[in-house]
Parts: sequence; C-alpha cells; structure tokens
Amino acid sequence: MRDYKRFFIDGEWVTPAGREVIEVIHSGTEEPMAQVLAASAQDVQQACEAAARAFNGWATTPVAERAEFLTKISAGLAARAEEIGEVVAAEVGMPRKLAQGIQAGLPTFQFGVFANIARDYAYESKVGSSLVVREPIGVVGAITPWNYPLHQLTAKVAPALGAGCTVVAKCSEIAPCSAFILSEVIAEVGLPKGVFNLVTGFGPEAGEALVIDPRIDMVSFTGSTRAGRRVASLAGEHLKRVHLELGGKSASVILEGADLDKAVSSTLNMCFLNSGQTCSATTRMLVPAPLKDEAVAIAKARAESFTLGDPVVGEGRLGPLASAAQRDRVRRYIRLGVEEGATLVTGGAEAPEGLARGYFVRPTVFADVSNSMTIAQEEIFGPVLCILTYDNEEEAVAIANDSPYGLSGAVWAADQESATRVAKRLRTGGVDINGGAYNPMAPFGGYKQSGIGREFGTFGFEEFLQVKSLQL
Repeated sequence: MRDYKRFFIDGEWVTPAGREVIEVIHSGTEEPMAQVLAASAQDVQQACEAAARAFNGWATTPVAERAEFLTKISAGLAARAEEIGEVVAAEVGMPRKLAQGIQAGLPTFQFGVFANIARDYAYESKVGSSLVVREPIGVVGAITPWNYPLHQLTAKVAPALGAGCTVVAKCSEIAPCSAFILSEVIAEVGLPKGVFNLVTGFGPEAGEALVIDPRIDMVSFTGSTRAGRRVASLAGEHLKRVHLELGGKSASVILEGADLDKAVSSTLNMCFLNSGQTCSATTRMLVPAPLKDEAVAIAKARAESFTLGDPVVGEGRLGPLASAAQRDRVRRYIRLGVEEGATLVTGGAEAPEGLARGYFVRPTVFADVSNSMTIAQEEIFGPVLCILTYDNEEEAVAIANDSPYGLSGAVWAADQESATRVAKRLRTGGVDINGGAYNPMAPFGGYKQSGIGREFGTFGFEEFLQVKSLQL
C-alpha cells in the first residue's frame, strides 16, 4: 500500500489541512493500492502562495539552467520507468508492457524535448521598429486526468517550467501515484522551492479553488467536456488564460481502394488503446456501403482476438477500465446502443467470463449505426467501436464532421494524395493519414467542443508565453 498523505508544496512534503482519505483502487483486483488525502481550499491556497513567491526568481533564471532542470527530471523519470509503468497499469488498466512504453516512456521523452525547445526558442524578434518579447505568463494551475496521468501532467508541467512559469498541479484522485513519483524526482533534482507544487483531491473542491485563486494566471485543464465548461466559466470570470484539452468522438474514414484489412485493424487498435480510455480514440469507423459486410467481419475477428487480463501480472491484450463508475458507464452505453437499434456484432454489456474481479468490459463492436444514435455522438471512453456506412465521399466527410467534437481522426485511401485531400476537409485538430505514426513533436488539440489551445512541440510551449512589444 503506497502512502501519499502529504503534498509537495514550496519544496517540502507538508501535511495537508484536509484530512479526508481517498483510497486508490487497483483496476484489476479492486483492492486498495494507495492512499492520498483530499486537498482543501486552504491547501490549494498554500500551494498558490508558494508558486507566486517563486515566480520572479524562476522567470529570471537563465534559460539554460531551466532546460538543465528539465533534462535532470527526464533522467530521474527514466530511472523509475519500470515503477511508473507498474503503478499506472494498476491504476488505469493499461497492460503493463504497453504502459511501460506509453505511460512511462513518453513523459520521460517529453521532458527532454521541452528542455531542447526551451533552450533553442527565439524569445525576441524584431517587427519593424518594435522588439517583440515573449515572456512567461506567470503561475499556472494544471488540472490533469486519470487516463494518461503522467503523460498529461508532463504536457503541462514540462513546457510551463521551460518557459519560466511556476506550477500548481492538481492530479486526479483516481490515478495519482505517478504524479507523486514525479514530485519525488523534482525534489531530488533540487528544483527551487515553490516552482512546482502538487496537491490532489476532488474537482469541485480542490480543482475549483485552484481555478479561482487570484494568484493563478493561467489554467491548463485536461478532462471531460462537461468539466471543461465549468473550468472555462470560472476562469472567464477572472479573465484568465485557459487551455482546454477535452473529449473526442473521432472518425476513421476508410475510402474505396484502401487496404481494408489494415484500415479496419488499425482503427480497432486505436479505438481499444488503453481499453478505449483515450480522448483521441477512433471510435467511429466509416466504410463504403458495399464494403460493410467485409469490414464488419474483419472488425469482429480482430475484436475477438483481444484477450482480457490483469494489467500488471496478466498476459491479456486488453486491461480493465480505471474504476467501477467508468465500467458501469460504458456498459450503460452498450445497452443503449442495442436499445437504439444498432447491431451488436461482438462483445456486450455482460461481465466477461472468468473475470470475477476487475473493472472489465468486453471488447465491443456495433454495426448498422446511424450518426444520430447516442453511441455515435457521445464519448463512451471504453472499448466500443461504431461502424457506419456512407455512399460517397461527400457523405463521408459530412458524417465525420457531424459531431460536437473535433479532436482527432484518420483517413485511409489507396494513395496519400487522396487521403490528404479528405483529411483537410475534416474539422478536427489532427488526422492520421494511412496509419501515419504518432508524432510527439506535433501540436495536439481540438476544434469545437474538444478544446482550446495545443499541447506538445513548439506550439505547446508557446501556450505558456505572453507577448510584449517594445517600441524602439
């Protein structure tokens, strides 16, 4: 049992004012694996005070020194990668081998990337007779989710620190362990006091206290669209900069002439990544009507090849969901899909056989889905694929864009030119072309209700900078 009953504030491990204990539950066994305390408004205020005190000193620290700290944090995370992979696998449900590379590997990589970006960035430029200067925006409140807990925390903390901002982070109470490991690494590398501060707790108490605190200059939030609206509303009352990375209902558009087996298999793999607990998951698959039966057969076979098992010690390709609430939510959507008339190809809302413990959901595929159905419009956040058909390219684009979300997507075609032509018409922040590999340097973020702003790479770094012009 891990005990994280202190918060990292002003460079010290402090006992919180809030005393409510939160048990962190192992997603595969349903047994407690850690304990944290829920932050009170007083705890959040203490962290904000520390970050505000530290800001001027950190903002004026030479860029090379800030970058060196990021490099040291990267090395510290690399040394604990196995531990991070194990705890995130247990919290979230991603199989351990996969968690090792994604949940532990990507954050380690990103701290190194942002060290280089901070070091090489051009903070000043001439525009006519003016000198344009980019400066750190100030104190950043970072609120992060449970599905990629360290990865999403890194997406905010690394560029913010590199840019010269100080940070107060509120990690998810469902999957907090990796955030505490990061704090331990930060303490070990000797980051100046108050530059990074960590609390955990519930959104309505700790999260909202962080958003409204007058010392917070910017709020960077990743989570549900519903919660994002609340964050934006509160921050808007104080005219704070807001960055939001929210939900998605991404479409994978398969055009005639594409490699159908590869397109369907890859779409399903992305849909089921992290047991579907991925905001950019391609959960809607659009296929030409004449290819429907073949596509459904491929999807059925591929889905049924996903074995379920304990994420830490098992050999399953698909782990459980992160919590009982999430499992029950996904099962409700599956039942709703059947009620609305979609064809259940495989899977279902029943508990998987032989898995009496753990928050497991059967890998599920629906066919005969219309885009007006709830399962095609709302984010399910579980291993559920919806197959839709279309008659021509115009209709495919219209269906793909007929969503309140616009985070990600994919296009499959016989050639890159055709796929790119359709991809440019999709109202979404990113599109994979014929299985194009994930690029951790590319900007990530969405259109419409999928959010505001971008993360990763230079675009993500610039979110934490303010622009000043000096007329010479």
